[in-house]
Amino acid sequence: MQAKITVTETWLRKHRHLYDGATRHPFIRSIRDGNINISAFKTWLGQDYIFVRAFVPFVASVLTKAYKGSDDGNGDVEVILGGVAALHDEISWFKKEAFKWGVQLSSIVPQKANQEYCRFLESLIGPEVEYTVAAVAFWAIETIYQQSFAHCLEDDSKTPPELKETCQRWGNESFGEYCNSLWNIVDRQLEKASDDVITKAEATLLRVLEHEVDFWNMSHGRT
Repeated sequence: MQAKITVTETWLRKHRHLYDGATRHPFIRSIRDGNINISAFKTWLGQDYIFVRAFVPFVASVLTKAYKGSDDGNGDVEVILGGVAALHDEISWFKKEAFKWGVQLSSIVPQKANQEYCRFLESLIGPEVEYTVAAVAFWAIETIYQQSFAHCLEDDSKTPPELKETCQRWGNESFGEYCNSLWNIVDRQLEKASDDVITKAEATLLRVLEHEVDFWNMSHGRT
């Protein structure tokens, strides 16, 4: 018997071009091919540090929505709480890497693409935003990073040794399993969601994909 195609699978097929644009962006390919301009990497490092700090209150809001809007038996709160806890280590990692690369985080000014992405995150924090919609954004953001950096760890990659730790941070199997747990949460929520919420959730996925591409473009020196 053929397995039922989930809403997320339908979305990823429908928007494959944009999804590939986010997970196989020239910035990521330049890391994988070993020809990245280190100044571009430093730009990404500083800008992503700012983004992660804005990501913290967003993830905290998803945790609150999960507490109020999920079935306790599914363990949504525990999964998302793990993501909240990991952000402390992630911020510490950015500070350590910035010191290693000579990036002065205190003097970094968020670029336009970063500002717009952070504003988008902020728009999802309010109580009027459904748990399902916020969960889709959370899943998509985490999964795009996992898929992107895992691409740089494949056997035929030429990722520079000094960037392997960065790629391993998001491209490792454990983080991939965590992203799959988020994916399961999203699929469960979408199964019982109204048509209106599904429409909003799909629009949110598209916004995330567009913002991710713009963020990579910014890091890669494109407009």
